[in-house]
Amino acid sequence: MNLNQVTLPAVDIDASVAFYKGMGFALIVLSPHYARFECPEGDATFSVHLSVDPSGASGVVVYFECSDLDVRVAELQGRGYVFSKPPTDERWLWREARLQDPSGNTLCLFWAGQNRKNPPWRVSAAA
Repeated sequence: MNLNQVTLPAVDIDASVAFYKGMGFALIVLSPHYARFECPEGDATFSVHLSVDPSGASGVVVYFECSDLDVRVAELQGRGYVFSKPPTDERWLWREARLQDPSGNTLCLFWAGQNRKNPPWRVSAAA
């Protein structure tokens, strides 16, 4: 099984398209109520779908992996993107920065290297 995509609620499709294109994602599908993007690296996609209500504090966080995290964050800040959390080394061995999209969805740009799938506390196959 492989994850196909994640769809986020969007209160304004045009604002969301501009936001994600500005971050470097490629727009591959667009309609008045839906937009789908390709990530600049790898094979992953994600989408936004028109919603009457913003997501608010849903607890959902979408993670985008960036090997050049600090450079990427600095570039985005230079283009006016506001981060609620700057690049920070976390105790779980990931470096993370956070921001919100125009609909209030929380995004985490991160770099974890080997620790993304193989942290020192990874559960063994026998578990």
